Amino acid sequence: PSSKRARVAGGGGGGRRVGKCERKTKETSITCEIDLDGTGTKCDVSTGIGFLDHMLQQLAKHGRFDLSLECKGDLHIDDHHTAEDCALALGEAFDKALGARAGIARFGVHVAPLDEALSRAVVDISSRPHAEIHLGFKREMVGGLSTEMLVHVLQSFAQAARITLHVDVLRGENDHHRAECSFKALAVALRTAVARDAGAGVPSTKGVLA
Repeated sequence: PSSKRARVAGGGGGGRRVGKCERKTKETSITCEIDLDGTGTKCDVSTGIGFLDHMLQQLAKHGRFDLSLECKGDLHIDDHHTAEDCALALGEAFDKALGARAGIARFGVHVAPLDEALSRAVVDISSRPHAEIHLGFKREMVGGLSTEMLVHVLQSFAQAARITLHVDVLRGENDHHRAECSFKALAVALRTAVARDAGAGVPSTKGVLA
């Protein structure tokens, strides 16, 4: 389907790094804004899928990102279009918020537990989209969201954000816990990767991240 996207470039320099995305198709209508220099206390997410809202709230809270995302999707069909398009809109807003990929740490790694579950996330702000997502779910659904779409959400986010992303569940029995600690690990890894580093310049020996 065709889509209309409005982008706001984010911040190099010392300004706030804010990105916006508007995505409209015959399947979904989404507005998204993210502030990479937020506090994580301003989060207004409404996707129509409660468990997806919960995961995006984890991303904002533990990433210290201020996030606004509203989606009206064709949930009378299933969860696919809504979950995928929310991830694409979020990734695009994240990409725009980063602006010129300079003066940042670039890499982030974090391991997060939730009771018996343990997940590891590794991020490279590489401009080369790639995702390896291994969550090992045992159930078909968690809440109103299919577990296959949780994997696809992370893949779609990495694609639109233009990052390399590895997320692995190292252990865990409860699928809610496996999902939640994965998003928490990703949040902290992203926070580390986007942290300002004034001495980094362009953090690549190529001299460019594009």
